Amino acid sequence: MEIKCILIAVTASFLFSCTEKKEPQKPNIILIMTDDQGYGDVACLGNPWIKTPEMDKLHSESIRLTNFHVGTTCAPTRSGLMTGRNCNEVGVWHTIIGRNFLRQGETTIADMLKNNGYSTGMFGKWHLGDNYPYRPQDRGFETTVIHGGGGVGQTPDYWNNDYFDDTYFRNGVPERFEGYCTDIWFDEALNFIESKKEAPFFCYIATNAPHGPFHVPQKYIDMYGANDSIPNPNFYGMITNADENLGLLRKKLTEWDLDRNTILIFMTDNGSAAGIQLGKNGFPTGKGYNAGMRGKKGSPYEGGHRVPFFIYWPEGNIGGGRDVDFITSYTDVVPTLLDLCKINEKPSLPFEGESLAPLLKSPKNPWKSRTIITDTQRLEFLKKWKAASIMTDQYRLIRGEELYDIQKDPGQTTDISIDFPEVVEAMRQDYETWWTRVSQRSDEINPIPVGFNQETVRLTSHDIHPDDGKYPAWNQTQVRLNKNPNGFWIIDVQKEGKYSIALHRYPEESRAGFRAVVPLGDKIDGGNPYPEGIPINVVTAKLKVGDQEQSQEVTKDALNAVFELELEPGEQEIKTWLIDENDVEVGAYYVYLKQVI
Repeated sequence: MEIKCILIAVTASFLFSCTEKKEPQKPNIILIMTDDQGYGDVACLGNPWIKTPEMDKLHSESIRLTNFHVGTTCAPTRSGLMTGRNCNEVGVWHTIIGRNFLRQGETTIADMLKNNGYSTGMFGKWHLGDNYPYRPQDRGFETTVIHGGGGVGQTPDYWNNDYFDDTYFRNGVPERFEGYCTDIWFDEALNFIESKKEAPFFCYIATNAPHGPFHVPQKYIDMYGANDSIPNPNFYGMITNADENLGLLRKKLTEWDLDRNTILIFMTDNGSAAGIQLGKNGFPTGKGYNAGMRGKKGSPYEGGHRVPFFIYWPEGNIGGGRDVDFITSYTDVVPTLLDLCKINEKPSLPFEGESLAPLLKSPKNPWKSRTIITDTQRLEFLKKWKAASIMTDQYRLIRGEELYDIQKDPGQTTDISIDFPEVVEAMRQDYETWWTRVSQRSDEINPIPVGFNQETVRLTSHDIHPDDGKYPAWNQTQVRLNKNPNGFWIIDVQKEGKYSIALHRYPEESRAGFRAVVPLGDKIDGGNPYPEGIPINVVTAKLKVGDQEQSQEVTKDALNAVFELELEPGEQEIKTWLIDENDVEVGAYYVYLKQVI
C-alpha cells in the first residue's frame, strides 16, 4: 500500500511538471544602424547601381516603415533612438561642442532591458559622450567595443586610427584590433551573441561606415569606380561591405537557431551624405540616387531625415514583406521594443514616441493622425524654427514657412503655403507646443565629472564650447594642422582636493610634445594618409579653472605642461592657452585631470 501511494505521488508530480506552462523566452533584439546611408542608398529602394543583396533580402522579408524619420545628423538620432525622447529634450542637438552628451538622468533602452534580464552589448559608434557618465558602459551596456567621438579619426578616438588595424575601446580600455572597422564591429557582435545565446540579449551594432573619411578595402571601391553616375564609389563600397556583414550575421543566427526569436532591425541615422549630388536649393542634379527626394544629410527637406527601417521577427509574426506608410519616428523605437517584449518598465521621463506594435502586428489595427517634428540645430544653444520640419501624413511645413503636400509632391518642388494658410497655422501651433516642451532645459550645459574613483579624465577639443562660435578641432587632421580656436569645458568636481591638470598638444598615447612634427600617416585604401604635423613653438602655457589662473614657461622638448590646483566641489569652467613665440594663442587639444592622493 505504501509503495502504491508513492507511485501515485511520483506519477502526479511528473504529470504536473509536464503540464506546467513554461514561460517563453523573451525575444532577442539586434539593432543595426549604419551611418550617413540615406533612403536611396539601398538597391531594393530603387538605386540602380548599388549592390546590397542582403539588405534587399531583409527588406523582402520584413515589415518596412516607408515614412520613417530621424534626426538629420548623427548624435541627435542616436539620443532619441536610445531614449524614445526628442533629441533636443535630452540635450543632444549637435555632433560636437559638448552638445552630443546624452544628459544625465535619461533612461536608455539598454538600461530598461538590462533591468529585465537582458544581456546588453554595443559595438561601433556611440557618439553620445566619451567621458563618465555619458559612455555606453554607463548607460546600460554591459559589453562595449567602440571608437571615440563621432567617427574613427576624430579627436576623442585613439591616435592614428584610420579604419584599418586600429585601437578601439573595450569597456573603456584601449585594445588593438586587426582588420577593417566594420568587420570588427560585426565580429565582436557575433562573439557577444554566441556567448549570450542562452538568455535574451540586446545587441546594438552602430557602424561608422559609410561616414567619411571614405576609407574601405580597395576591392569594394573597384566595384563602382568605373561608373560616372555614382558621386562617390568609396561610399557605395562601404555600404556593400556592411551588407556582406549583415549576411554573415544572419547566417550565424540561423546556425545557432536564433533567427526565429530575434527581432532584427536595420535602419540608418540620417539622409545620405555622399550618395547624391545636389544643386540649387537642395534639388538633385541627376548624379547619384535619392529616391526622388530633395535634400540630404543636415537638410530639413525629406532627403535629410527620411531613412529606411526594416523590422523582422518570425516568431512574433512580424514580417512578410509588408509596407507601413503612416508617418513614424526614431523616438518610436524604444516604446515599440518594450511593447513587443512585454516589458512594462517605464522610463524616468516620458517618451515622445509611441509603440508601433499595433501597426506591425496587423494593417487592420486603427492608427491615429500624428504630427512629428525634426530639426537640425548644430548650435551652442537652441534656436526656434531653425531648420525645422513639421510633418503629418500629408504635409511638410519647413521652417514654419514653406508648405508641401508630400503625397502629391514628394520632391517638395512647389510651396503651397499661400493656398492653405489654415494648414500652416495649425502646424505652427503644433510646433509651438512641441518647442515649449523640448526647449525647457536648453540653456543647460552638461558637465564632465572629475575626481571620482581616482580616474584620470581626458578632455579633448572635440567637446570645447568655443569662444567665438567657430568649430573647434574635432578631428585628428585638424590637431596636426593646428586648427583650434579657443574655448572652455565645464567640469563638475566631485571631491575637494588637489588636482593635477596636464595640457597637451597631442594625446598621451602619441608620446609627442608641443613642438613635435608628427609623421605622415600610413597609406590607406580609399583616402589620403594623415598629414605631417605642424609644430607649435609653445613658450608659455596658461590654465584657468574657475577664479584660479596659473601660467608657466614651456621648454622646447616638453611633452606637456602640468599644473596643480586645489579645487572646490561643484561645476567650474576650465580654459587653457598655449602661447607661441609670436604671442599666437590656441587652446590645448587634450587635457588630463586627476586628483592627487
